[in-house]
Amino acid sequence: MSDWYNLQADLDFPLPGDIAPAGDARRRLRVSIPPSLLRQERGRERWHPIPPEVADAYAAWRPTPLRRAATFERAIGTRSRIWFKYEGGNVSGSHKFNTAVAQAHYYAGAGVTELVVGTGAGQWGTAVAAACARLGLRCTVFMVRSSRRSKPYRGALMRLLGTDVVESPSDRTPVGRKALAEDPEHGGTLSIALGEAQEFAQEYGGSFCTGSGEGYSLLHQTVIGLESLAQLRELGVAPDVVTACVGGGSNFGGLTFPFLGAGLRGELEVTPRLVAAESTACPTLTRGRYAYDFTDASRGTALQKMYTLGADYAVPPMHAGGLRYHGSAKLISALLDRGAIEARAHRQRDVFESAALFLRTEGILPAPESAHALHSARREALELDRAGGGTVLTCVSGHGLLDLAGYEGYLNGDLADVDVDDEIARSLALLPEVPTPSGRAR
Repeated sequence: MSDWYNLQADLDFPLPGDIAPAGDARRRLRVSIPPSLLRQERGRERWHPIPPEVADAYAAWRPTPLRRAATFERAIGTRSRIWFKYEGGNVSGSHKFNTAVAQAHYYAGAGVTELVVGTGAGQWGTAVAAACARLGLRCTVFMVRSSRRSKPYRGALMRLLGTDVVESPSDRTPVGRKALAEDPEHGGTLSIALGEAQEFAQEYGGSFCTGSGEGYSLLHQTVIGLESLAQLRELGVAPDVVTACVGGGSNFGGLTFPFLGAGLRGELEVTPRLVAAESTACPTLTRGRYAYDFTDASRGTALQKMYTLGADYAVPPMHAGGLRYHGSAKLISALLDRGAIEARAHRQRDVFESAALFLRTEGILPAPESAHALHSARREALELDRAGGGTVLTCVSGHGLLDLAGYEGYLNGDLADVDVDDEIARSLALLPEVPTPSGRAR
């Protein structure tokens, strides 16, 4: 694969512009992004060449395997066919390494010596830690406290890679201190971890980078869908449904955008349905509001129009830490608003049951996030059976070998699906009031 694919080249509408936060300009966070990444974010070129240094890194684990889950199919009793792309075969154990390697390359080229990130379950933190180790950059990771304690070996892996791992909320930043003052036992949220990472980077001279919501991170992940499209064509297979888990959106966008683009260009006889799978504990796309909101708890960065539960949304305890973000990428949000994609939310126990079945039948333990995609594929396959059967493509975005505490909770009957109606209503009521923007994104 020599290029990344930019879906915006094939869309007939622009994305809504960002809005600067109100208030004292001195309190605004300045996020320094290399010009090369900004060009990828804002450009309309269809193809972006993968730099040779990034391509060399990719060659260690790409292309990734595409397999048919035939034993899983028989176990769930479907006549439909389920294919899955497996992204867990790199040091980070997830798809996040695809953009971490690319971003570290561009930041290093811009003279940056330290990257600072926020992470939920730890996949993004691990991916950036590995990319920094490869390029000789320093790395600091703010990891959601509940995840850091329930997934201790994620933290150990990052530390082995030379990274400073900080539980969030922490006493190192204003955002963290505010959260701890309100609740000394605060379990943390991804919104707080991101806010801490940005404040820490600004205060101490590192550069903040993000793994999911920005357009360039989705761009880098299109290697997943481009490979899948080529592999399926070689097999003579055309999917009826493409489904993937969604938190911020990089995995879902990476798998589905090449299929959507090929359909828009008239290169597919039938464009597959594109279905995002999220958690009922953080149902951003299925129950959120399409509105301008802050991207993190610092409230110091530009507001983006996206599907959101509100930056103040307190995610209940859940084991799919990568799906706990309050918002979704603005490109994915715009596609949902226009009906180009669909979204469904799934309960934690149902998801883990499908993951356990997948382990027993296919020999791969999926990450809890990926388990949502597999449960979605299961449901979609059974629905296709009503019309005589069909083909589903999904992505196992990472392995679950560092998430065994969650699986033990499932086996012990400790997983609970919490009602979030009141929390959603509370958080949405706090959405900022902003004027309608004009002109281009800024």
